[in-house]
Amino acid sequence: MILVGVDGSPAALEAVSWAVQEAALRGAGLRVVHVMPGWPLEMSEDAPYADAGRWMRDGAASMLTEGVKRAREEDSRVNVESQLLPGDPRLVLIEAAKEADLLVVGSHGLGGFSGMLLGSVALDVAGHTTCPVAIVRNPPAQARGEVAVGVDGSPAGAAAIGFAFAEASLRGAGLRAVHAWSRPLAGCGPFALESAQETAGGERRLLAEALAGWSERYPDVKVTEQVEHMHPVEALKSASEHADLLVVGSRGRGGLAGLLLGSVSHALLHHAACPLIVTPAPATPRHT
Repeated sequence: MILVGVDGSPAALEAVSWAVQEAALRGAGLRVVHVMPGWPLEMSEDAPYADAGRWMRDGAASMLTEGVKRAREEDSRVNVESQLLPGDPRLVLIEAAKEADLLVVGSHGLGGFSGMLLGSVALDVAGHTTCPVAIVRNPPAQARGEVAVGVDGSPAGAAAIGFAFAEASLRGAGLRAVHAWSRPLAGCGPFALESAQETAGGERRLLAEALAGWSERYPDVKVTEQVEHMHPVEALKSASEHADLLVVGSRGRGGLAGLLLGSVSHALLHHAACPLIVTPAPATPRHT
């Protein structure tokens, strides 16, 4: 099941359109949800501010109706349902996502209580869900035929690679695996050149090792390997300009090369030229 949040903003309806297409690809159902404060749902009709509560409930119902209508207009074959949930948008979406295969949100929203799709909220949710989170911004008008994935050799990066291969296969698209490194090179003269060549060779091996075995599992996916000596944000932003989807892990190795939610993913949330999917890091085993 795919979960998509709405708040009455154009970005939310854009997220619904993207989510229903994703649901169709997967043969999955779609649940349209809206989160609002709990008090309007709990108050009686004769309570103080009952009119305000009624207005908020009616507005929430209208948002859900509009979201479901948009989804059914986009693809009537997908089973669509709606749900109104009370509470803090961040906490409620994280909890609701436990039942979902994918959570979809817009890149920005209305602000205030109903603005659950603001970049800050989307960023917080993406860092704490157990399922991947799609932040929909700049969806291409036409398919570009490529999925891009950021690779940094971390466990979170490995999860992103697996998701990206599956998405490319579903879409009949190619996969561009991007590994960017931005550590400064030491030395000068011929020694600097030799050092640069050794470092670049090591980065290419890191990418090849991270991709090992995936092409055997997805032989239908054509893979393009890209290694860049530049900041990951710039490399992935550039790759997103030619992709239908950009996939990154929620956190990586750290430092300049790490695909960290607070740095690289945060920047891509605002600057990616296509929808961005952040995959959760694998659970850390508990030692007894």
